[in-house]
Amino acid sequence: MGVGLTAAQEEYVARIRQVASDHLAAIPPVHGSVNRPLVAALGEHGLLRGLFGGAPDEPLDLASGDAAALQLCLLRETLATVTTEAETALALQGLGSYPILQSGSPAAVERWIPGVVDGSVVAAFALSEPDAGSDAAALSLRATPDGDGWRLHGEKAWISNAPDADVYSVFARTTDGAGARGVTAFVVPGDAPGLGGERLDLLAPHAIGTLAFDGVRVTGTDVLGEVDHGFAVAMRTLDLFRPSVGAFAVGMAQAALDAALDWALTREVYGDLLIRQQSVEHTLAEMATRTEAARLLVRAAAATYDVGAPASEVTQSAAMAKLFATENAQWVVDQAVQLHGARGLQQGHLLERLYREVRAPRIYEGASEVQRTIIGRGLVRARQSRQGGHA
Repeated sequence: MGVGLTAAQEEYVARIRQVASDHLAAIPPVHGSVNRPLVAALGEHGLLRGLFGGAPDEPLDLASGDAAALQLCLLRETLATVTTEAETALALQGLGSYPILQSGSPAAVERWIPGVVDGSVVAAFALSEPDAGSDAAALSLRATPDGDGWRLHGEKAWISNAPDADVYSVFARTTDGAGARGVTAFVVPGDAPGLGGERLDLLAPHAIGTLAFDGVRVTGTDVLGEVDHGFAVAMRTLDLFRPSVGAFAVGMAQAALDAALDWALTREVYGDLLIRQQSVEHTLAEMATRTEAARLLVRAAAATYDVGAPASEVTQSAAMAKLFATENAQWVVDQAVQLHGARGLQQGHLLERLYREVRAPRIYEGASEVQRTIIGRGLVRARQSRQGGHA
């Protein structure tokens, strides 16, 4: 964890780990719905404050509209090594609320962000639809004009924290036939008239569900950013959070590596420790090397965001970090299960839980195939730019 960190960052990581071990890990899990006691504990111990940059003990500057990517990555990686449920609860608070902080009206920021930080308000990011997952520009949730506002009609699917969230950042189509340029972002209270939904039961125990909009009314003050420019709001949020998805994956990979190493150092096979088998030693070496490479990619992407690099560089580095880190975590967890044998698949075992949870990050916030497309197109654009526009 210490590569490239300042003394203050090392201290921050140690504090996160202590809070997670002493206060969060013992909170009973909740399968398939929001764990409000856990969210409240994240707020009580100041970890949700870390989603928005600045020192943990500093008051939140609601006018800043910004966040620190590296701090977010340190939060997510460290939490994931101790309790993935707390990590996911924290990440979803940030994902759902960041569009409000960065693009909402002062009234919307004042209404929702303090509650997100103290853990009394649960936020959600509502982008995906039954027929618009990876192709987010193909959204069909419609916002039809209604006086000084709009009415929302349609569905969302695979929405984390739905249908239990208190507030949603919702992306809807305001101009037909305009692709990404005809999408507007809105802030929608969870108790808005006409808003319903159902929970979904997935492999991992995350809170996730559907939303149904039956004439939900929004006004101009509920717009996040500008009308027909909501896709930029979504992409700015994803550019911040994609490296931190990689950080989550690094944390899971590190937890699996630690478990595999401990097992290899204590398990006896054929009269000797498992670690004495060269194939096992080499597997552990590969697991460690790939995980460290993923960690460095994630931190490089976070630094690119934090220094204010051009948007194309931010997007490219974020895609690389998410792609490599999530694919690696899947491989590392699988290798750890293989080294443990049947024990690693017993319900309740650390690796059994990681094996279920590690699969989703390769899909959400842009599947691995989408990240490869982003990276490939970025390479082409960069080469064409250097060659004066010729391939």
